[in-house]
Amino acid sequence: MTAVDAIGGHARERTGGPAPALPAPRGPVTALLFRRLAGAPDGRALHLDVTGADLGDADFQLALFACYELHYRGFAGVDERWEWDPALLAARAVLERHLEELLAREVPMPPLEGARDVRRVLTALAADDRGPSVSAFLAQRAGREQFGEFVVHRSIYHLKEADPHTWAIPRLAGGPKAALVEIQADEYGGGRTERMHSELFRATMRGLGLDDSYGAYLGRVPGITLAISNAMSLFGLHRRLRGALAGHLAALEMTSSLPNRRYAQGLRRLGGDAGTARFYDEHVQADAVHEQIAAHDLCAALAADEPALAADIVFGAACALELERLWAGYVLARWERGDTSLCRLP
Repeated sequence: MTAVDAIGGHARERTGGPAPALPAPRGPVTALLFRRLAGAPDGRALHLDVTGADLGDADFQLALFACYELHYRGFAGVDERWEWDPALLAARAVLERHLEELLAREVPMPPLEGARDVRRVLTALAADDRGPSVSAFLAQRAGREQFGEFVVHRSIYHLKEADPHTWAIPRLAGGPKAALVEIQADEYGGGRTERMHSELFRATMRGLGLDDSYGAYLGRVPGITLAISNAMSLFGLHRRLRGALAGHLAALEMTSSLPNRRYAQGLRRLGGDAGTARFYDEHVQADAVHEQIAAHDLCAALAADEPALAADIVFGAACALELERLWAGYVLARWERGDTSLCRLP
């Protein structure tokens, strides 16, 4: 069995393609939500009960992801009026409150001594390399099938890379706004489609024989993978959380260069060519610059302009890193016992 067979993908060269279909439900919450989304908005209340769901609960996370996706590419066959339907927004708010409560409970918050301390705390968070390392495993030990699984996990975000953080642009002003635009312009390829990071990642998927269409593997990833993207959308879609979104982006940029160097190393060890590895090579270079812009020009400057956002900036960074640790622990535990890290097809 090949890596493509194991993951359930089929290589098709595309540049985006249509909106994805809704995936199969993962439980009673998504079953109810998807039944409603199959029809037109009708004003009826929608009650989604996620009591007791944890951060890795796939039914909860997929329901929230689907609600958020209506603000991105949407789903094939789903009425676009659902995006701003009051009943759906009310149901989504229940899911969002639960996610915020889980993050507040599960994410360790480092001490912060005022707005001027933001950059120091961000640097300390980024330097903390405790916990499992997927990048080291991929560089040294992973087989091609495991590397393919890793790419499937990452496709949930990378095929729309930068979009969640772009929500913050109209919510910032002055220097922080300019800094974010500078970072995002690079993410979107400086206006050149073939250089967009999402398109470079699509080339990586094709090079590994994976389906590069948007949302192709939404039904194959576990809840903790969806939680990573959901946190970005939560921060991005709420103006009150713009500080957390800035901190989240800074954490990604400040911890990117070394892992991406390892990903490129592992991919070449497994026979990947330059086109397949270019996504990772690009991030080694670009993020070495972005981390300085994100930490100083975006986050430190935002904290100076709006001191009340300092704690939120640090919280957003801590969320990004803690969710990554939880995801890494999940994936590596399955690989170490010879199991797949993806959800098996029914």
